[in-house]
Amino acid sequence: MSLHFELAERIGQHFADHLAAPPELRQDAILVTLANGSRVEIRYAAVDAYSLRWGRGETQQCIDTAPCHPELATSPNHLHRADGSLEADPFTRIGAPPWDNVRVVLELAIAGR
Repeated sequence: MSLHFELAERIGQHFADHLAAPPELRQDAILVTLANGSRVEIRYAAVDAYSLRWGRGETQQCIDTAPCHPELATSPNHLHRADGSLEADPFTRIGAPPWDNVRVVLELAIAGR
């Protein structure tokens, strides 16, 4: 997928000082290992279909667009917190350029949030 190639390149350029290794392209994802020990997994199929997971070890958070929580204000995108709770997504926007959403999540991971 060319979008993943483009995103991996931008991540490598923009976040070079925070990376433990270059972004790793997989069949359907980008894996990013940060110098602070956090890992980010990016799966971006379209501007309205993505999954962005970040954290350290077992402490993981995830934003995705699976249409399974219509009660949330940002449905279909929603945030799975590390404690298992679910809430409206305060960080990404459906329809936003993929780079904008990916950049926000990487900044959260770098900040340890």
